[in-house]
Amino acid sequence: MIKNKAILFIVFAYLACAPAAFTQEKAPAPAAPGKPGATEEQNLNEYITLLRKDVRSQKSAVMSAVMQLDPDQAAKFWPIYRDYDAELSKVNNLRVSNIKEYSQTYDHLTDAKADELIQNAFLYQKQRMDLLNKYYDVMKQSLGATTAARFVQAEYQLLLIIDLQIDSSLPLAGS
Repeated sequence: MIKNKAILFIVFAYLACAPAAFTQEKAPAPAAPGKPGATEEQNLNEYITLLRKDVRSQKSAVMSAVMQLDPDQAAKFWPIYRDYDAELSKVNNLRVSNIKEYSQTYDHLTDAKADELIQNAFLYQKQRMDLLNKYYDVMKQSLGATTAARFVQAEYQLLLIIDLQIDSSLPLAGS
C-alpha cells in the first residue's frame, strides 16, 4: 500500500510539473506584420491543442498506474474511460472559450464581463461534476462501486492538479 502511494505521488508530481515544462520549451512565433491579432489567436489555439493532447496522454498513463486493473477489468474500463474523456473534452471547450475571452478582455474588464466570466466558470465546474457523476454510475454498473470510486478519486485529483496549473497562470481579475 505504501509503495502504491509512493508511485501515485510521483506520477501526480510529474503530471503537475509537466505542463509547466512544456510551456517553457518553445516561445510563440513572432506576430506577422499587419495581422498581429490573428497570429496571436492562432498561436494560442495551437498551444491549447498541443497541451490538451499532452494532458490526455498523461492522464491515461496516470489512470493506468492508479487503477491497477486486471485484463478483464481493463477491457471494460478503457472504452468507458475513452467515452468519458471525449465528453470531458467537449465540456472543456467551455473553459477554453472562457479563458480566451478573459485574456481578450482582461485589460478592460467591466463588472458585467467579470460576472459573465465567473458564471461561465461555475457552469463549467457544474457540467464537469455532472459528467464525473454520470460516469461514476456507468463504471459502477460495469466494474462495481469500489473500482468506480477509485476512478472518481483519481480523476478528481488529476482534475484538481490541472485546474491548479491553469489557474495559477492566469492573473487575478482587476490586478
